[in-house]
Amino acid sequence: MKQQKQVLAEREIGSEGPRKGTGVHRRQRSVTVNLAESPASWLHARGHLDDRLFQAAELLRMDYEKAQLSPSLTMRWDPVRVREGQAPLNSTERQIAAKDRFHGAMEQAGKGLADILWRVVCAGEALPGVEKQFSWPARSGKLILKFALERVADFYRVPG
Repeated sequence: MKQQKQVLAEREIGSEGPRKGTGVHRRQRSVTVNLAESPASWLHARGHLDDRLFQAAELLRMDYEKAQLSPSLTMRWDPVRVREGQAPLNSTERQIAAKDRFHGAMEQAGKGLADILWRVVCAGEALPGVEKQFSWPARSGKLILKFALERVADFYRVPG
């Protein structure tokens, strides 16, 4: 198994949420989660995806997140950081560029394969659930995902 980077975060669980400033000391339940974990990283760590396909999945997921295509409930207040001495793209231009790359990669994958890419790589759904939703035979999703990731790797020019 390959070692993957971990980004650990402590998350409180329960329906009430955190209590602030009440003076009541209750025992809180929490869980540690790995924010860097995704279905693609899980498959890569177990040898089901090679390095090229995993890198393609991560590039697609990164563009999806940079383009801010996921549903949002509130306004974004992200600060804009600019390095001195360079003329970098502003946040809007970076978002548009990521969106163009994402849509180009999905178009390269093709209409039939874009669905599994979006569900597994971007939305983080597990392969068995995707296979059930599409009424595919068990364990066929892995093969179809590999076909889709091959096309995405070609789009991003990931070396083979």
